[in-house]
Amino acid sequence: MSMELIDQSPILVDRVYDRLRQAIALADLAPGERIRQAELAERLGVSRQPVSHALQLLKRDGLVEETGRKGLKVTEIDPVHLRQIYQVRAALDGLAAGLAAARVAEGTVPEAELRRLAAILKQAERFDGDTPVAERISLDVAFHNQVIVLSGNRRIAETLEPQFSHMTRSMRLVLDIGGFRETAWEQHREIARLIEAGDKAAEEAARAHAENAGRETEARLTAGRTLRNTA
Repeated sequence: MSMELIDQSPILVDRVYDRLRQAIALADLAPGERIRQAELAERLGVSRQPVSHALQLLKRDGLVEETGRKGLKVTEIDPVHLRQIYQVRAALDGLAAGLAAARVAEGTVPEAELRRLAAILKQAERFDGDTPVAERISLDVAFHNQVIVLSGNRRIAETLEPQFSHMTRSMRLVLDIGGFRETAWEQHREIARLIEAGDKAAEEAARAHAENAGRETEARLTAGRTLRNTA
């Protein structure tokens, strides 16, 4: 796991929390991995106290859990939990895309915001078979965040933000599948096209995209569990 040293500061716990949450989201700290506070503190260049406080915050988020005398471990990815998250995400992604299209139709979206969406799609065109999954995930998240920006409704981001770490670590399961990752960006381009045209059909396209991602993720999680249980 590669994590850089963190400078000491009054908001050290928050910075450690953010770094560890990112490590879990990108599977640098893998599902089921045992948490060793001393090792994490050494890697981050901090004392054990801020690490301990940050882990309590991650426990609240459902990203780490108690394992009895062995301490804490990274929470496994639960198919049912992910399905529920994606159900909420589908509704909110649809809302965001619909609001974004409506703002375009009204002429109230700044051109810079639309250019940012186009730039994300352009960057995705450079992906190839060697593009790291972490880079794919980062741009996927950027696309959806930009649609939320275009919606003009910040409450959507505030509602989804606590769930993004859970969604991000599950994305690895589907974004390393060649066929699905290509389909995902085709769907992104269609959502963007509808938004840029001010077409209210953007709402349904975004909702269907999230529902499809949720189904693919749950299927892979369930299949993985079945294989482990029969091994």
